[in-house]
Amino acid sequence: MPQVAEAPQPLTVLSEEETMFRDAVRDFAESEVRPHVTAMDEAGRFEPAIIGKFFELGLMGIEVPEPLGGAGGSIFMAVLAIEELARVDASAAIYVDVHNTLVNNAILRWGTEAQQSALFPRMTTGLLGAFALSEPESGSDAFALQCRAERTGDGWALTGRKFWITNGAEAGIFIVFANTDFARGYKGITAFLVERDFPGFSVGKKENKLGIRASSTTELILEGCRVPDANVLGPVGQGYKIAIETLNEGRIGIGAQMIGVGRGALEAATKYVKERKQFGRAIAEFQGVQFQLAQMHADLEAARLLVYNAARLKDAGHPFTDEAAIAKLVSSQVADRVTSQCLELFGGYGYSKEYPAEKYYRDAKIGTIYEGTSNMQLQTIAKSMLR
Repeated sequence: MPQVAEAPQPLTVLSEEETMFRDAVRDFAESEVRPHVTAMDEAGRFEPAIIGKFFELGLMGIEVPEPLGGAGGSIFMAVLAIEELARVDASAAIYVDVHNTLVNNAILRWGTEAQQSALFPRMTTGLLGAFALSEPESGSDAFALQCRAERTGDGWALTGRKFWITNGAEAGIFIVFANTDFARGYKGITAFLVERDFPGFSVGKKENKLGIRASSTTELILEGCRVPDANVLGPVGQGYKIAIETLNEGRIGIGAQMIGVGRGALEAATKYVKERKQFGRAIAEFQGVQFQLAQMHADLEAARLLVYNAARLKDAGHPFTDEAAIAKLVSSQVADRVTSQCLELFGGYGYSKEYPAEKYYRDAKIGTIYEGTSNMQLQTIAKSMLR
């Protein structure tokens, strides 16, 4: 008889370790984050004590090897954490997301042994990171950045401004991209590890945003900021490669965040339609409402499979650039639709801050914009198709 191949394990089936980890993060989000969500959103400020608890729970070094003070986990476990936090509060999720999928990931891949051993004991216990690529005239066209790095006797002097920097208000370490040789175009871009107390570095204004309001988004100002040679991340002139490849993993994290936001909104709406009465009965009894809920659930599950697939591919060492772009594109579109529909199911109350629907709606919108707009994801996918 021909040998029958073993059926592949479904992407949504978790190992015992993954299940325990997910449940621990879910419990933490409910008990430690949810009580503060409304106040943090209204104040536009995240509770500092919660960031400390992220570190205590081991959420800030998920993929960092154990010898370096991390959990020795996988991007898939980071996805689980981000999703569960975003289900309660997208702002909480983005602190964990950026620190893990962008900052830690870049240093793990491109950092020297000396850089890793110096940074990771701090970055897994209390030192928050930020990823500084964007500038006023350099968003989707990331390699048009104008921040410059000039050689000094013992290192580099960085001059310029960075915009839209997530975690900027609280971070102590920043991966800053600057051009060391404009004559070489994007091949002059280099990544630097800039600590908050370096001379010439300061944090500028904090943005007053539509959504993820408690998450800090700031300007960075570099005025001849002195950076030693030892803090160049990767080879000089390879910053463009570091940025592109790091953002590939970051898009998986954004996909997880959008799934979480959509889930949180759908759970709130599903509960509410059982309570809200129109024409003498709960609106959950109307087939039209039931079909809306079912469609939203189906869309979210499809998006989750895309995100989980991209994470599993990355963990297995397979190419995942296209899959990450597709996951980010679809999950952000789904979250946008689902949160909008959920708000409508709340009726007039959906437009009120008394209920959570409007916050989920506001928080979802950023998913189609940061870490690559939807158009940029489509461009990545199209290029792959037409190679």
